[in-house]
This record gives sequence, C-alpha cells and structure tokens, in this order.
Amino acid sequence: MVKNFFKNWIVKNLLLTIAVVAAVIAAAIIFLNLYTRHDKGLSVPDFYGMNFDEASAEASLNDMTVSIADSIYVKDLEPGAVYKQVPKAGSAVKKGRRIQLTINAYLPKTVTMPDIVGYSMRQARAELSSIGLKTGKLIYQEDIATNNVLGQKYNGRDIDPGVKIKSGSSIDLVLGLNPSDNETFIPDLRRMNTYNAVELLQESSLNIGRIIYDNTVKTRDDSIKAVVYRQTPEPSEYPLEMGAEVIIYLTTDHNKIPLDTEEEEDTEQQTNPE
Repeated sequence: MVKNFFKNWIVKNLLLTIAVVAAVIAAAIIFLNLYTRHDKGLSVPDFYGMNFDEASAEASLNDMTVSIADSIYVKDLEPGAVYKQVPKAGSAVKKGRRIQLTINAYLPKTVTMPDIVGYSMRQARAELSSIGLKTGKLIYQEDIATNNVLGQKYNGRDIDPGVKIKSGSSIDLVLGLNPSDNETFIPDLRRMNTYNAVELLQESSLNIGRIIYDNTVKTRDDSIKAVVYRQTPEPSEYPLEMGAEVIIYLTTDHNKIPLDTEEEEDTEQQTNPE
C-alpha cells in the first residue's frame, strides 16, 4: 500500500509541476503579446505636400510628433511643403513616434555629385536622396550583375563625380541586367500620391511612363492631393522585364478611387449581412 501511495504521490506532484510550468509559460506568452503590441498599430499619415504646421497638427491627432531633418529643392512643390518622410506613410509605429520630415527649400542649393558607380541601385538611390538629388530614369543594359550601377547621367549626359549641380536635380542610373535575372512584378499603386507611386515603382526596378491627371486636378495643390485611381499595366502576379514603364492616372475624386481589399470586405458584409 505504501509503495502504491508513493507512486501516486510522485504522479500527483509531477502532474502538478507540469500544470504550474504550463501556467507560467501561458502567462509569459500573454504578457509578451500584450507588451509587444503595446502602443503598436498606429499607421503613419501621409504628410506629403503639407506645411510644417499642418504636418505637426496631423501628427498630434495621431499621437505622433514631427521634426525637420533636412531640406531639398523641388521645383514643382510649394516652398516649405513636406517632400519626404521617415518612416514612410502607412508604416506601423508606436505611440509618440517622431517622424522626420524633409521639406522643400525656398531656393535651390548646390550639391556635389557623388560617385555611385559600382553601387547597388538601392544604395545609389539612398545616396542621391541623402544629398538632395532625385533618381531619374532607370536605364538597363546587359551585364553580369542585375541592378549594379554602371553609369550616372544628368540631362542625358554622363556626369562626373565632384560636379556641382542644383539640389532636386534628377540623376539617371545606368544599371546592369543579367538575362537570367531580369524580371520584376508590378506593384499596386492605387490610392498613392505621385511621389509614393514613383518611389515604389523605382524600388521595383520600373520606370514611370506618364503621369496623367483627370479634370478634377486644376491647380498645383490639387496635384499634390491627387492619388492614383488607375495604372497601365495593372498590378499583376505575372512578372515584367525590369526597366519597363508604367503609366499612372490621378484624381482628387474619391468616387473614382478603388477600395482596398479590407474596405471591399467591409462593404460586402454591410451589403450582405449574414
């Protein structure tokens, strides 16, 4: 009897230990989930085209703050307006996050052209952006390394490192293209403004073909607020050769702007409730 009791006691304590360990692990997982999700889920607004006061007010409404990190001269943008932001619009951040803004300067300044030959396209674009230059056309030619920078051009001509040019100028990149690694996918640009659409296209190794505004866009302010409602080619799961051009169509008429997947699901549920 004693022997059986001893065995039962071991079993009971073993089960109790397992139960306690399981409870501690479960509590730890719940705590970690709550902690890591704390203050997350805030989506960064799009500050493009706003002046600093407007951006600051919008950030405050979203439990964030903004600061001016740099300036760049962009000819077709209102002086003092936000040109770029870090993190990008739509990024998920914690409450109280500071968003760094690059604003449009009132007068162009002169910058020195860097040497970006040999860089990857991503590195070259980052380097150009850091000194106030824009990425222009992506020009591909056959090479062993895809998206390796082979040359740099300004106004259609090669530009040497050290040359002084105006901030905000566009630099075309001559890039390598390996025939076995020459395809990319067309991103969904709908609901994006011009700047974000062009950025995403270039990140996808594609060029902007034309930017076409509808009749709702009558002023420069309208063009800043306008978003893409259509693109050619359309977003697709099928690949396209790098360097291809995409045409975007923009409007300020929100009735033309297609719903995203979540909005479509919400609308469908409201229209066809179970």
